[in-house]
Amino acid sequence: QLQLVESGGGLVQAGGSLRLSCAASGRIFSINAMGWYRQAPGKQRELVATISSGGSTNYADSVKGRFTISRDNAKNLVYLQMNSLKPEDAAVYYCNALVRTTIISKYDDYWGQGTQVTVSS
Repeated sequence: QLQLVESGGGLVQAGGSLRLSCAASGRIFSINAMGWYRQAPGKQRELVATISSGGSTNYADSVKGRFTISRDNAKNLVYLQMNSLKPEDAAVYYCNALVRTTIISKYDDYWGQGTQVTVSS
């Protein structure tokens, strides 16, 4: 059984910072891309940032220059450093990973349970 567990969400004032972490555990052969998505009430889930196994990153325009995604391949961890937070960044943030669980399996999408980020103005 593979699990993605996020942590680090919470309440922060506008202009503040938070660091989200996501740990992948269980049956893992290899992890390709990892990323963060978010979903605000009444809105669709949207991409925030992704990072390849080689470290290439991609960001939503709305977070460029404020958020930084990073990962620790040895520990199957992915992070999201969020600076200069705005009220519109408030959402449930989800960790995502493309994982092969065995040497013969294909990459499958896995999701964490989400962590709430609240930004007060």
